[in-house]
Amino acid sequence: METDINYNNNPLHGIALKQLITEIVDHYGFEILFAYLNINCFNKNSSIDSSVKFLKKTDWAREKVEAFYLYQFKSLPRASDEQFELPPRDRIIPPGQTPGKPAELSLEDAERLREKRAKKAALRDQDTDHRFKTDKRVSNNARASVSHDPDPWAKWKK
Repeated sequence: METDINYNNNPLHGIALKQLITEIVDHYGFEILFAYLNINCFNKNSSIDSSVKFLKKTDWAREKVEAFYLYQFKSLPRASDEQFELPPRDRIIPPGQTPGKPAELSLEDAERLREKRAKKAALRDQDTDHRFKTDKRVSNNARASVSHDPDPWAKWKK
């Protein structure tokens, strides 16, 4: 019984991937989809059929497109953290939330979003690089102290 409720509360239930792609391409076009999603099946020589074929084989890309469909095209509110962990087809939309009009998207907005994501990724990379260097120094120091100590177990002996 609960499964029926889940299906009723998921806008992707019963929508084939081809239908989903057709709807968003008819509304936004391949250029906007590529600008926002950065998936090459929407770039050069794009077609509905080739995009569907690629997305059926590539889970991460299909989930990215399905999330775009839910939150940009259907203008649903962002999922809760718990729901966001699930693939879009498994998410449950709370009762009372209904799809709205598609978001108005532009190539200029896509470029701003891409720049924002690039800055965020650069900061994340710097933080990771800093932690790696710090960890490396700590492990090198630990190795150095072990290799120069004639009896590394001396402090644990009674």
